[in-house]
Amino acid sequence: MRKAVGAAIGVGALALTAILFVFAGQRAVPEAVKSPAAVTKPTPVSSPKPSHKPTPTTRTLASATDIKVRTVAYGSGPRRRMDVWWHTKGPRRPAVFVIHGGWWSGGDKKTMTTVSRTYARLGYTVVNLDYRLSGDARWPAQRTDTIAAIAAARAQAARYNTDPDRYVLIGFSAGGHIAAAVGTYGNGLPGLRGVVGVSPVISPLTSYADGGEGGSHDQRKLRKTATALAGGCAPSECPDVWASMEVSDHASAGDAPMLDVHSQDEFVPPYQSELLQQALKTYGVPMSIKVMPGTQHSAPLYREKGVAKTVEDWIAARLESDR
Repeated sequence: MRKAVGAAIGVGALALTAILFVFAGQRAVPEAVKSPAAVTKPTPVSSPKPSHKPTPTTRTLASATDIKVRTVAYGSGPRRRMDVWWHTKGPRRPAVFVIHGGWWSGGDKKTMTTVSRTYARLGYTVVNLDYRLSGDARWPAQRTDTIAAIAAARAQAARYNTDPDRYVLIGFSAGGHIAAAVGTYGNGLPGLRGVVGVSPVISPLTSYADGGEGGSHDQRKLRKTATALAGGCAPSECPDVWASMEVSDHASAGDAPMLDVHSQDEFVPPYQSELLQQALKTYGVPMSIKVMPGTQHSAPLYREKGVAKTVEDWIAARLESDR
């Protein structure tokens, strides 16, 4: 499939095809990655589903006085923290997990406070999480941390007045890569209804190829930070780690539906998401891609007219549906 897709996506993908030949046939499942940061997959939390269907959450704004916010740990270490926004009144709410960007090497959940507040005001439980950065631990630590945060929040569903079987993920840039990787982990996570990526890095291998000679400043930086995420090794040196980072390679029938948003000419191009869309289509999993004009990336793209509303409506449709 890679060679067929690579022929369709231009010069940058030709370089990607060359890289892929280096480790053809060596594709590894996520758990096979030999990394000191790898953590055992958390056991899915089995929680009783509330007897009532959550009320639609995007029709009216919730009262700010009904919302509590608390920072809690979901594991050891300073980065394994999450801000939980929850409603003290009314029925159990579906949840939105927010994952910040920052090249995998920086960033903080504080940058997602406004987004978190917005979704809380729309009536959701919100979990805005930090995770170990590439300087702390190489891939798949970031995916492992996110799965652990989800499990911790689901385990405390009653405390946070939330429905453990009705949640979505929204990630920005590098956070979009993590969200999509969680969305394609195994054969789907319990309760996950959808994944949104805003300028998501779906294919670090494509970014590595595009960041070679002739790439823009941002493309070259992304190549370096993707290499750091892999533990400092190039694709030819640790192909199994890079294969684990490729979201499209892990698509399956149980994955959650996805929505990705890109700018037409940003340094993380829409064709990265097209790779995933084609892979998910093979298994009958729906995925939509919204492309905006211009070069805006991540949070600035989210602030473009109509983007946030598109995402909010898509999330509402996923969380208000039976599946």
